Amino acid sequence: MIDKKEFLLQSIIKAYIEHLEPIGSSQLKTMYDIAYSPATIRGYFKKLGDEGFLAQEHASSGRTPTTEALKQYWDNKLNFRLSFIDLETIEYLAKRIGITVFIKKLKSDKLKNIINIQDKYMILEFDNFPITIKFSSALYRFLLDLIDLEINHILKISRDVGAYELYEQLSIFLKNRDFSIYNSKEFLNIALSYDFDERVINSFLNGEVIDKCQEAIYYEELLPMGYIGICHHCNVNGNDSKMLVIGELSKDYEYFYNQISMS
Repeated sequence: MIDKKEFLLQSIIKAYIEHLEPIGSSQLKTMYDIAYSPATIRGYFKKLGDEGFLAQEHASSGRTPTTEALKQYWDNKLNFRLSFIDLETIEYLAKRIGITVFIKKLKSDKLKNIINIQDKYMILEFDNFPITIKFSSALYRFLLDLIDLEINHILKISRDVGAYELYEQLSIFLKNRDFSIYNSKEFLNIALSYDFDERVINSFLNGEVIDKCQEAIYYEELLPMGYIGICHHCNVNGNDSKMLVIGELSKDYEYFYNQISMS
């Protein structure tokens, strides 16, 4: 059971996310029919301000949650499993809320066979598709040891050992078939506002970032201060997928996840 101070902090954060304006003690009491008096609420507001969780522009204004307060709020709220999601709702809400959503299908296709075509080309046969690349005797021998490995493992290995043509072909195939971005405009606005370099921008837009993300919440290690990245495994149209949601800390992610979940 949370104490008064924690209850009031969660209440003001919720109110701020809904209204995106400073919240006063009387306003908060009215919004949520809180039993405490405005004076009691103001007292706790001061304590929370002293502890670095609330900010106040001047003495007569309401309070706003700090970046640290919003981080802790989402750390607690977004600790859940995500299963089936609704793509149409994602596309609609990403624009309405002002967030960017990256979704990449996690392929389980395994390399089943390698066909040498007259020492000129190789056909790599996966479970559900083939890929053709130029023949190299060294690469052919190397690939024979990778039979029955999943495509994502082969992609990583090819990058690590410098098999760049193979890496590029697999990357292009997976990107074109399995990677989608919803409301890329919001991400590009962030990138331009904070002067991301071209390499960083491309790493988001080509799916490299989502490949590296684990199922977790990210802050300054991925985005500028005041922003959040949430990575979840989920199911999209029957396919295991990874979803990365990014945007300002003040966006209503609880509403977003409640609306897109089909479970």
